[in-house]
Amino acid sequence: MTEAAPAYGLWSLVIINSLVFIIFALSFFNPRSKRDWRSFGAFSAFLVALFTEMYGFPLTIYFLSGWLQTNYPQVDWLSHDAGHLLEMLFGWKANPHFGPFHILSMVFIGGGFWLLASAWRVLYRAQTTGTLATAGPYGRIRHPQYAAFVLIMFGFLLQWPTILTLVMFPVMVTMYLRLARDEEREVRAEFGDVYDRYAARTPAFLPRFRNFNRREMKE
Repeated sequence: MTEAAPAYGLWSLVIINSLVFIIFALSFFNPRSKRDWRSFGAFSAFLVALFTEMYGFPLTIYFLSGWLQTNYPQVDWLSHDAGHLLEMLFGWKANPHFGPFHILSMVFIGGGFWLLASAWRVLYRAQTTGTLATAGPYGRIRHPQYAAFVLIMFGFLLQWPTILTLVMFPVMVTMYLRLARDEEREVRAEFGDVYDRYAARTPAFLPRFRNFNRREMKE
């Protein structure tokens, strides 16, 4: 008779997953200023909190155990799959990794990392040439890197919601909004009217899905 593999207490997986995602994001974000490090540090804290509950200790499951057992007695809430709360609560009967919320979460996470990588390439070229970044993702929104962090965090919330990360998420979104405003003041002071014209036609975080005048973007 073999014992089932433990669902939690896998602290090596907490460390490995945290490092993999943090280093992967770091390779694209490449923070330089104190503001960059604050934003990346908050993002890293979110990932550590997430993976701690995903593989280490399921604090949210224990906190809600009374309500969960009463309303969903058929679910083994100490199994690892039960951590996919949205799939469980909405009655997804099959493997939760193939559930709608998990699939949607992967779209957000993958899209967020793609946006982070695409934005960094444009920003790096602009920084090395001393110009304003307006190409690629910066042609659609003014703060694609901050938007990418929000997309990734939201994706993880869909996949594995916890009380701590649900509390952290709005706090971090507010922090990114403030960091974006601080960044805009600095860039406006450097580029003046060029930035004002760019900001007038380019939204901060939510793109306008319309055709852009290509010649307008080549300033």
